[in-house]
Amino acid sequence: MDCDVVIIGGGIVGLATGWQLLQRRPGTRLTVIEKEPAVARHQTGHNSGVMHSGLYYRPGSLRAKLCREGSEQLIAFCRQEGVPYDQCGKIVVATREEEHPRLEELHRRGIGNGLSGLRWLGPEEIKEFEPHCVGTRALLVPQAGIVGFRAVAEKYADKIRAAGGEILLGARVEAIRGGASGGVEVATASETRRCGVLVACGGLQSDRLARQTEPDLPLRILPFRGEYYVLLPEARRLVRNLIYPVPDPAFPFLGVHFTRMIDNDIEAGPNAVFALDREA
Repeated sequence: MDCDVVIIGGGIVGLATGWQLLQRRPGTRLTVIEKEPAVARHQTGHNSGVMHSGLYYRPGSLRAKLCREGSEQLIAFCRQEGVPYDQCGKIVVATREEEHPRLEELHRRGIGNGLSGLRWLGPEEIKEFEPHCVGTRALLVPQAGIVGFRAVAEKYADKIRAAGGEILLGARVEAIRGGASGGVEVATASETRRCGVLVACGGLQSDRLARQTEPDLPLRILPFRGEYYVLLPEARRLVRNLIYPVPDPAFPFLGVHFTRMIDNDIEAGPNAVFALDREA
């Protein structure tokens, strides 16, 4: 074998997986294969950069557990490695009284998931946190924050290399097949790597990669597009931190929200600070 483990995908999931593996099994011969010329060029570097607190998920669910633990581990990592982040908090704002029961359910879920410092805000108190925001009631969530996930991923890549791992950039995987003497062969345009274990972390392409070894795979990734609009410099005074709507049960997404960025990860220009993020 050329290596013990090959990970396809140099986004935050693939890089975090590689770094954790090298931590737990030092000396593992590990290679990360990424089709782009740099890491974190897809979903990792094109998102709102929010560190979610675990407010939305059903208490006791695996998703709630992973969100809370992941947020705590991410903050600890950023502190240790000097990655900029800001636990600035957010407000979830109701604009109509019929939204209040759903906002109260979020409060119950937040308490059930161990969040502290949750606070109810009336119409005037909302303006103390977001002077240009109008609502009938809001929930302040102090644990929410922002980070540049591309910077986190780049730090993971540095740590993989320091631990002896390899990251191949500009190498698109063209075929995956079983090796003649066991293991897995991963072919790019320029070479073939033979490994004992293959992990596919290809984001929206992960199911396509998996079907190269499981043609009848009963799973399919269904992508949804998110759109971002960047506030002009003269309009940035309108938003201080993070403003979210009460989720609409008719749509399984967070809706339109304002997000302060820690840096320019959205690549909307050198002055990008705030983004109007529509998850749809």
